[in-house]
Amino acid sequence: MKFLDEYRDGPAATRIARAIGRIVTRPWTIMEVCGGQTHAIVRYGLDSLLPPEVELVHGPGCPVCVTPLETIDRAHTIANRPEVIFCSFGDMLRVPGSNGDLLRLKSQGCDVRVVYSPLDAVNLAGANPHRMVVFFAIGFETTAPANAMAAWMAKKRGLTNFSMLVSHVLVPPAIAAILEPPDNRVQAFIGPGHVCTVMGSGEYQSLAEKYRVPIVIAGFEPLDLLESILGAVEQLEVGRAEVENRYARAVREDGNPRSRQLIADVFEVCDRKWRGVGTIPRSGYRLRDEYRDHDTEHLFAVRDIETRESAVCISGDILRGLKKPHQCPAFGKQCTPHTPLGATMVSSEGACAAYHQYGKLEPLGIAAKVDPA
Repeated sequence: MKFLDEYRDGPAATRIARAIGRIVTRPWTIMEVCGGQTHAIVRYGLDSLLPPEVELVHGPGCPVCVTPLETIDRAHTIANRPEVIFCSFGDMLRVPGSNGDLLRLKSQGCDVRVVYSPLDAVNLAGANPHRMVVFFAIGFETTAPANAMAAWMAKKRGLTNFSMLVSHVLVPPAIAAILEPPDNRVQAFIGPGHVCTVMGSGEYQSLAEKYRVPIVIAGFEPLDLLESILGAVEQLEVGRAEVENRYARAVREDGNPRSRQLIADVFEVCDRKWRGVGTIPRSGYRLRDEYRDHDTEHLFAVRDIETRESAVCISGDILRGLKKPHQCPAFGKQCTPHTPLGATMVSSEGACAAYHQYGKLEPLGIAAKVDPA
């Protein structure tokens, strides 16, 4: 495919892997933040190309994975109400709550609908003035502009029957939360390309300076990721800790100013709980008071939720880069994409799903272990 195959060139990947092998002198642990990057790494077997000194661990970069169980259970309670049309992207329908998922509720007669844009839910509210339309607004900064636009449009159109259950989370505070504990293993980060397309690379500079960690912004193709790993190893080997943008074809230092302004107009920063991680201060968005009439949590009194997490799922350790999916005793046994115990298995961006889909197969695409010579 034009403009894509060049980023999947096997010989070029081999050359980059050999370059990493030539400069590495000691063990390094590097975390890719984004779930899309995790899937690319596992799909193409990029970790098998790397020298043994370089270990990749997988971060909390899947918004489905880190949506708190309380929020999922709250969504199920709201979707169960007869006056509600509950709208969500498809990847949330199979995420397990304490008692099943949204697909189960749909099979029982609840009005649960898959939409492809939050504006679809706004239009649905306009077409159904006697029903309450609730949109499940999750995601990192990448999806925040579209969700902010939905709230803005609903307010402009006077649609009092449209609201959003918001569970937005932010990447920089999550990186800080990973680096703070004494058992942290991560020494460098591959930064999230999609998030930085919206927010820019500039806001990561303070993290690199405070924690003395390299942060290399990457895309999602094999060569993007290998180039970023090379950049991280180059910095680690000489003791540098800087933000480096190796996804310049999409990311600018200031991101997308119009999108950032729209987010600021509709949302404000708040503390947010992350599934498997806990509460991280100032790590999420919530609707501003001006949009209170479109805030599902304000309209529906469903805050007191009792949750039940799986006793054997280790998704929290996986999201913090402490363990790999195959180290979970339930992986591939009690926990599969058809019978998931946690969101890291059910999400299309989850690390467990990637390992299950690709990890037990021969490496696909370009991967082949190379000699660093």
